[in-house]
Amino acid sequence: QVQLLESGGGLVQAGGSLRLSCVASGSFFSLENMVWYRQAPGKQREMVASITRGGTTNYADSVQGRFTISRDNTKNTMALQMNNLKPDDTGVYFCNTLARTGISYGTAKPYWGQGTQVTVSS
Repeated sequence: QVQLLESGGGLVQAGGSLRLSCVASGSFFSLENMVWYRQAPGKQREMVASITRGGTTNYADSVQGRFTISRDNTKNTMALQMNNLKPDDTGVYFCNTLARTGISYGTAKPYWGQGTQVTVSS
């Protein structure tokens, strides 16, 4: 079982920066892909950035060049550095991971954090 806790959200002016963190705890064998999602009110949840266990990253076009995803496998943490924030970045940001609870990949399941609110004012 995996528990994910996000932190670092807040209210910031357009052009500002925030750094989100996600900490994984519980009983698990390994964390595979880790992903940041966000959801604005009335809109579908969208993938913001992802990172594999080996460090390969992928970004949504809307955040490319502004956001940087990273992870520390020794600490079971993931971060999202968000620069030059825009009002359209406003939403609840969720940490997601595909985690194995055993050596077999058959044990892999997705886990979600509760989310942290990011509000960008103009």
